[in-house]
Order: sequence, then structure tokens, then C-alpha cells
Amino acid sequence: MKKALLVLEDGTFCFGESLAAEGEVYGELVFNTAMMGYQEVLSDPSYTNQIVVMTYPEVGIYGVNEEDIESDRVRVKGFVVFRMVEKAYNHRATKTLIEYLRENGTMAIQGVDTRSLTRKIRSQGTMKGAISTIDLDPTSLLEKVRQSEPVLGVDLVKEVCCKENFLDDSSGPRVAVIDCGVKFNILRELRKRGLSILRVPYTIEFEELKRFDVQGVLISNGPGDPSILIKTIDLVRQILLHRLPVAGICLGHQLLALAIGGKTYKMKFGHRGVNHPVKDLERNKVLITTHNHGFAVEPSSLRINGIEDDIFHYEKLSNADELLGESPAGFGKVKVTHVSLNDGTIEGMKLLDYPAFSVQFHPEACPGPHDANFFFDDFAKLIKGR
Repeated sequence: MKKALLVLEDGTFCFGESLAAEGEVYGELVFNTAMMGYQEVLSDPSYTNQIVVMTYPEVGIYGVNEEDIESDRVRVKGFVVFRMVEKAYNHRATKTLIEYLRENGTMAIQGVDTRSLTRKIRSQGTMKGAISTIDLDPTSLLEKVRQSEPVLGVDLVKEVCCKENFLDDSSGPRVAVIDCGVKFNILRELRKRGLSILRVPYTIEFEELKRFDVQGVLISNGPGDPSILIKTIDLVRQILLHRLPVAGICLGHQLLALAIGGKTYKMKFGHRGVNHPVKDLERNKVLITTHNHGFAVEPSSLRINGIEDDIFHYEKLSNADELLGESPAGFGKVKVTHVSLNDGTIEGMKLLDYPAFSVQFHPEACPGPHDANFFFDDFAKLIKGR
């Protein structure tokens, strides 16, 4: 295996072994705490332009299959592991993880102390990085990292969204999926509820959307900074004004908040993994959920009552009625429905005067957990009930 170099923006560097493609890639270095689900991580469009560090030390033991991918190809810029398992020990596997990475031309490095990298990101925050098999001089590669594309203010959605409308029609109510980088399993979950799916680009005009006579709208997950998607934010605002049922997932949750006058902020190191506890304030229960987001909604921007800063003190909460706010853009009352038990960030909300709700986590999570799968039932009921 060829020697590879990983360099971080703060000057940290380490050498390892190249596992798949050769070359040089740059991206935001983030970490994922999952013990499994690496195939879904690699193919998740929300990881566009990111180099993912897996905290679990061995990755790849069950290989890769064609049924569990979340998009048409690998989306991460680079992949960092401590040790890659070379064979696939599972009857569903059609290839090894290394073969999958090579087929997609993805750069990956092993032999790196991934837990040390994770501690650095947790203490200092996410930062730009690079993997190279070409430039093995840390000083030279560091200079190129610092001159690489910024993380904020870049439209990454245009790289992962569909380019034209796709109609997967059935006899059920028609739902428009605003494609900001939608995961395949979101579409699977909608089909399971008997919904007909119209997948449309995030730049679609509302007048064009109206012609399809949709009964509801789902705003998908996706990569990057939500605040720069001005056209999509205005689209969501038009959908709300016409009182179409709306649901949002991850980036869709952030876009809904921005459409009603809220604000978002870049998190220090974000949430990425399949083991994040979230308090469901309406059901009064704790959900274990899958996360992949580096931005969050500012509670103070939605005028949530009793909030003195942008972190909820969840241990003092008993139900969602304590977390009522108001839309600065005139869309009425807002209720926070879910809160992270790790850091108190908003993980879900709904509008009381419009048929709209959203979650920051991933209810379609595959391989799991499935605690929040009822999100799709609630959305189907909202549509069919109207």
C-alpha cells in the first residue's frame, strides 16, 4: 500500500497507508461515532465536501451491498480509519469496502490514531484538512489546505440535488420532495406509507410546483450552510403561505426555521453518529437517533420563552409547552418538540398555526436506530387528514 499524508488546518499531521484512490483531496474534517453504517455514511449526500474520521477502530467487516446505499455514489471527500478490514464477512455483501472505495475513486487512509483526531476536533472544532499520496511534505500540504475552499458561504447542494423533476406516481397522495441531497431511505419510507413522490430540485419555482397539484411537501437533508440557500428559503415560505402540509429533515429543518424568520449557526463540531439521545418533549420519552449536521437553529431567534442563551437546560424541562416561541416573520406560534440531551440544541419543532413540523435528526436512519420512524407516520396522517 502507498504512503499517505493527512494534514489539518492547525498544522497537525500524520502519515498512514493509502487504501483506495491516489491523489490529493481537501475538505472539512469531521468525525462520526457510529460502530456500523459506514456504507450509509459514505453515500450520504450531507457529507459532501467533508473528510470523515470514523471513531470506531475497525471498519469494513460486513462489506458493502447494493441495497443499503443512500445515493448513487460515494459522497465524502475522504475517509479516515484506524484499520480497514480487507475481507467481507457477511452473506449480503457483494464486495469489500476497499473495492467499493476504489470503484468510486475515493481517497482513504488507515493507520491513523482516529480517537486522537476526534479529541482534537471536539476541543478545537471542525477544521479544513487534506489527504495526499502526491505531496508528502507536511509544510507544503498545510499551505495548500489553508488556501483551499472555505467551509462557510458555499452552495454544496447544487452538487447533490436532482437536475429535473422525477415523478414516481401511485394511487396515494402526491408529495413533493424538495431535493437538497435526499437520502434514498427517505424516499423508501414515504413509499411505504402509500405516498406518490414528486422529486424536484431545490431551485424550483413555486408556480411550477403548484402545477403538479401536490398535497404535501417534504424538505430533505443536504450539505452545507443553509443560510445561503435564499431561493429555497423563499420557496418554503411560499409553501407555508399556501398552507400545504410541510415536513423537514435535517437541512430541511433548518430551512423551515429560516423561512419563518429564525437564524442558524455553525456548531463547533456538530453531531454525527447513530447514538445521539434526544428528548421527545411531546411524547415525554427519550429517543436514540442518527445525526449528521454541523448547523443548528438559534433558539433566541425564534423568541423561545425563558431562553437566556442558545442552549436549552433540558434537565429542567417536563413538556413541550414550556418551549413556546414566535415566528419573527409572522407565521405564528412555534413549539420546540425535540431537544438534544448531549448539548441542549433544538432537534425538532412545529408551527401551531400552520401544518408544518421538522426534525434535525434522521428518522429514516439505516441501519438504525428506528426510534423516530413515526415521523413518517405523522407526516402521512397530516396529509391524509387534510
